[in-house]
Amino acid sequence: MTRMGFIWAKLLNREGDLAALSDTFDNLKKDIDGKSVAIIGNARSMQLAKNGIRIDSADVIIRINSAPIPSEVSHGQRTDWHALAIRNSASLRSRIKPSRYLWMSHKRKRLDWKTASSSGFFLFSPSDFKRLSDNIGSRPSTGLMLIDLIERSTAKHVELFGFDFFASLSLTGSRTADQVPHDFEAEKQWVRRLLDRDKRFVLIDDA
Repeated sequence: MTRMGFIWAKLLNREGDLAALSDTFDNLKKDIDGKSVAIIGNARSMQLAKNGIRIDSADVIIRINSAPIPSEVSHGQRTDWHALAIRNSASLRSRIKPSRYLWMSHKRKRLDWKTASSSGFFLFSPSDFKRLSDNIGSRPSTGLMLIDLIERSTAKHVELFGFDFFASLSLTGSRTADQVPHDFEAEKQWVRRLLDRDKRFVLIDDA
């Protein structure tokens, strides 16, 4: 697909054309098969912890949206995959430099050509977005969509850092839980059920 074709596909909501740019889920699974994964949320409480070394010891580290790293002591320094639902700015791209981008948002208009045409690009499907939305009764956050995606992989062990479900707000903004379009209580309960049924997943206490 050319850049102009990509622009038209977004304007005309041609999901099939956009999906053709995506790597397959099977290839995504192969990349983390039998590996340890660290998923890094953006809770403010995480900056008080000293999990950087533990994070960087994971085989695959995935950061979300603005991917703040206020300190290597708390957040580590490496990023292997970058899960996005916001515009991928030039400054963000130059700072993060992942090997794979995951576009999680159902809003395709924010997706840029440079991200979509990058090697290893992956598009979270509308059907998976709807399934998860129906499950929790609300629009899922980028973090929850990412956890759902990795649950369906064959990763060996998955640690969740920086997920306090907006108890301490976000490192990337000042909005409170009632100012964002997500139900964090429902997301917390979803994750708790996941932890009960899938022992590969561990929620790390950032305190």
